Amino acid sequence: MPRPRTARPTRAPKAFVLQKPNGQLVPRVQAVGPEHFGIVAVDCAKARSRYFLADFYGRTLLEPTTLPHTRGDFQAAIDRIRQAMQQHDLRDLVVAIERTGEYHRPVQHAFRQAGFETRLVHPFTSKQYRQPADPGNKTDDTDLAAISRATTHGFGLLEPVWPDDYVHLQMLRRHRRDLVDKKTILQCQIREVLHAAMPGYAECFCHLWDDSPTPLVLARHTTSADAVRRAGLDGLARLAEEHHLRCRRETFHKILAWAEQAPPDQGHTSQHRRLLRSLDDDRLAKTQQILELERDLAHLVVTTPYVLLLVIPGINIVTIADLAGELGPIQFYLQANAITGRAGLMPSRYQSDLVDCANGPLRRRGNRRLRAVLMQTADNLVQCNHYFQARADQWTRTGKDPRWVRVKVAKIFSRLAFAMVAGRQCFPHPCCQQRHYIIGKLLQFHSEHGTDLQAMRHDLEVAAAQLPAQQRVAEAEPLQQQLDALAHRRGPQPLAASIPLVLARLAAQVVQSMPSESAGP
Repeated sequence: MPRPRTARPTRAPKAFVLQKPNGQLVPRVQAVGPEHFGIVAVDCAKARSRYFLADFYGRTLLEPTTLPHTRGDFQAAIDRIRQAMQQHDLRDLVVAIERTGEYHRPVQHAFRQAGFETRLVHPFTSKQYRQPADPGNKTDDTDLAAISRATTHGFGLLEPVWPDDYVHLQMLRRHRRDLVDKKTILQCQIREVLHAAMPGYAECFCHLWDDSPTPLVLARHTTSADAVRRAGLDGLARLAEEHHLRCRRETFHKILAWAEQAPPDQGHTSQHRRLLRSLDDDRLAKTQQILELERDLAHLVVTTPYVLLLVIPGINIVTIADLAGELGPIQFYLQANAITGRAGLMPSRYQSDLVDCANGPLRRRGNRRLRAVLMQTADNLVQCNHYFQARADQWTRTGKDPRWVRVKVAKIFSRLAFAMVAGRQCFPHPCCQQRHYIIGKLLQFHSEHGTDLQAMRHDLEVAAAQLPAQQRVAEAEPLQQQLDALAHRRGPQPLAASIPLVLARLAAQVVQSMPSESAGP
């Protein structure tokens, strides 16, 4: 007899909110009185800013003044504000700064180091508060008035202070993303030069960049079909041997077959060779920088609970670094919906009287970097995770838009990630049916990136310390199986294959035998 289905508990209706929760000033204003509460509004620019002081009622206490971005001028402005607080008996004060990319950071840091609470006002917010009061008139002083009005109405928002590890993660992952974009541009330029000098040569290889450096090394030294024909099979093999390239002779035959059928090139072989070498050297340098950044990101990721997400197939160290760098500490999010809400992954709504368009397009306002990371993660899961791939195929067959599918996958993943990271636990989920092991993934990552053995062991130990107690035994079993399989192989084995496994096994044993975990009640 089937069990009766339990009804889901009904959610309480969402309370009507007049002000942003992290922008409210009402309790503090009530504690000291509106006439004793001050607001410093700051309109920032690159080299100088404009500021003024008013109380909560809007009475101007310090006229708008220009503030150059120097240490002495900052100190003079802070002393002037403190003197005005004593003169007008201000018992509480906040500094509201309009966000302007990164140019507002010196002002924010200067007032924060002086002990003032700093709040940020979005430029769209100040624009909406300026236009009704000063239509068609946009000046620094009208912006200051709009910033002050927005702050009194709860739109001067507190920005949480991130720990240093998360700040470093964000800086490094954004720098890595910038290098990846530049490397992609370089690869497009290299293809153009190759097509001009050696038409059709790039199409001889399925993967021109990742599998082997052979195609570009040979192109850098020949740079024309005539040179390839003159070199012949022995010349190509000699070039490969001189540069310590491992490739099959079938590759040389393929290149020679192309050279026999190649169309005429544009000539100017020496100039094309110079351009090709310059662009390829730049690409190789950026590739090395990306590898070093990825190693540094791994050192930071293992210190955060985000490392638990490695159990999900389709998630790697770089993806976790992107998520942790843009999400920040998970305790800043009340629930999983706050993650997709910050990214703007929710439908817009238009309602007026009886007209209600509840499922409009995605909201245009949101953290675009976080949205890009979530959507890229969704793409990885659909391609590499069998569960999400099956769900995506099912939704596609029902006629769902591919964009809707990606947003749905990002929504499911955000809930799963919030539960795992905030709860610091690994629980069974259909997407983890083909279980991936955290220590095993870290081991593979460091082996591919050539990480120093001491740094590798440190990362493995730190990551193992992040695991729940019952998870450590499960992580140690596959490592022992790999060591046993390696021991049963005949003949000598390379140290590069055994040392990382031994280090990972030692790291799991050290953390597993910690007194706090192994001691009985």
